[in-house]
Amino acid sequence: MALQRRAERDGIALEIGARGLTDEHLNRYIDLCCRFRARLLRFVIDAPGYEPTTDEVMTVLRKAIPLLHWHGIVLGLENHDRLKASEFAGIVEQVDSPNVGICLNSVNSMGSGEGLAEVVRTLAPHTVNLHIKDFGIERLPHLVGFQIDGRPAGQGMLNVPWLMAQIEPFGRCKTAILEQWVVLEDLSATITKEARWAEESMSYLKSTNLFS
Repeated sequence: MALQRRAERDGIALEIGARGLTDEHLNRYIDLCCRFRARLLRFVIDAPGYEPTTDEVMTVLRKAIPLLHWHGIVLGLENHDRLKASEFAGIVEQVDSPNVGICLNSVNSMGSGEGLAEVVRTLAPHTVNLHIKDFGIERLPHLVGFQIDGRPAGQGMLNVPWLMAQIEPFGRCKTAILEQWVVLEDLSATITKEARWAEESMSYLKSTNLFS
């Protein structure tokens, strides 16, 4: 458990993420949370070849609630492009547990045709974790269609102070993750760009005084 010891030594609180919300997979990751003393477990519902209905998702979650509660783990379902924000909210509301909420990703739901304001309005009350992912939207050179891609935080269309102001009143969101959609180049150039974006993004986020 070298990773756990290193995290404890450096005062780092670990969080765990997974994909594919099945009974077996969820139980495995609850166990990992216990081993690494992680209090937040983020889950993307779908996996390759696995797209459960909302009823199936709720069944899995309800079975796991006693374990989540016992171990003090909060599970955040990450909004993604197959389901609408209202469907994610409906899952959380019907499961009705303080141990289940939303990991709010600022861009993913655009893939389901929903704008940021609508998604945040719907999911902010349930948000337990935030993915800060800045983005840009540009018309393609042939003028037929748009491209959505990543930007360093503070350099795109995501209004981070506004986003935090929508989430903060509900008091459920305790942590945020900087996530970057770095436009890929060759391997060396992409690594260099990722490092630069991370520095620029963290500098901006610190300047807002919104994160302690």
